[in-house]
Amino acid sequence: MRYAAVTDRLATMGGARWDIHARARALRAAGEAVIELTIGEPDVPTPDALIDVAHAAMRAGRTGYSNGRGEPGVTDALAARYSARIGRPFGRENILCLPGTQTALYLILMSLTGGGDEVLVGDPAYATYDGVIAASGAVSVPVPLRPEHGFHIQSDDIAARITSRSRVLLLNSPHNPTGAVLSMAELAILGQLAERHDLWLVADEVYEDLVYPGTGFASPLSLSNLADRTIVTSSISKSHAAPGFRSGWCVGPAEFCTRALPLSETMLFGSQPFIADMTEAAIRAPSPVAAGMTERMARRAALLRDRLQDVAGLAVSQPRAGMFSLVDIRATGLSGRDFALGLLDTEKVAVMPGESFGASLAGWVRLALTQPDDMTAEAAVRIARHAARLTRA
Repeated sequence: MRYAAVTDRLATMGGARWDIHARARALRAAGEAVIELTIGEPDVPTPDALIDVAHAAMRAGRTGYSNGRGEPGVTDALAARYSARIGRPFGRENILCLPGTQTALYLILMSLTGGGDEVLVGDPAYATYDGVIAASGAVSVPVPLRPEHGFHIQSDDIAARITSRSRVLLLNSPHNPTGAVLSMAELAILGQLAERHDLWLVADEVYEDLVYPGTGFASPLSLSNLADRTIVTSSISKSHAAPGFRSGWCVGPAEFCTRALPLSETMLFGSQPFIADMTEAAIRAPSPVAAGMTERMARRAALLRDRLQDVAGLAVSQPRAGMFSLVDIRATGLSGRDFALGLLDTEKVAVMPGESFGASLAGWVRLALTQPDDMTAEAAVRIARHAARLTRA
């Protein structure tokens, strides 16, 4: 039988990259005591107050059809939030609500790119970016994020890869998997590059509420000269520990939202009104869980650095935000994947291979900072023991 070309383009870009996570879950289901440091699952449940809002909304009959843009309450709440944060007015016309950041990125890139277009994206990158780029027929152009620059994307590296087919510069700050956070000065330089080459600037800001102390968050939306070419996306998945509710949005020029709306309606024609009510409540007040998560993630990142830095040749990159820490395991002579497989088999610790996030992270592993401190410390002991065996061998 015949299939559309998109199924070939995406054939290797699905869940296969998470096979070690799936294997760890299978071991746990079989009774193995696996310490799981793979995915960015918040370490607290969704706040009861938000569950209560969703429950009350369902009881009140908010279970019918919605519209393609988003319920008026949540779009108004988002417009107020971004107007206050950015310092210039946003309205409903600047907002599209979707089921999570992943869907929002799919909509954005399907609306901005087509066959043969190029999207400049940092390498390493979140594992699903290749798929949302390839869906339209566009091509990912990896821009190396170098450890010596703290994994901050460099304008010279971007400029060297711009061609006549370049359409979008896709940013992720705070960054997954590196935990790097771009400054306003860095964003201004990247904005100048986008203006010079007529690029869209798309920013995934899902970790914006999980920035560690001493580091400030900056958004390209704050640069008014880039207003007609900047789109940002975020959600309540991380900030409010609500990943399963799949509630996200994108914010951008009114013209973009108008042109992208029919595509959103074709895919979804609206999210659930009771989840929109819950999201509105989340947006209109500070998150009750973000500050605690941020403190715990920062503490565990420091714990891993203290326990693993320079042990058996390991090197630990210190994140400035988010839920992950990177460990350089190249001294063991193994790829990140082989190290992770051996670690799971021998020590029952599950981590993500760096290769799942791009070629430039070969020989690294990503550790989620989502387990309690004592489990994180125990995982560090087991990782050090595994690395020591390998370096002795």
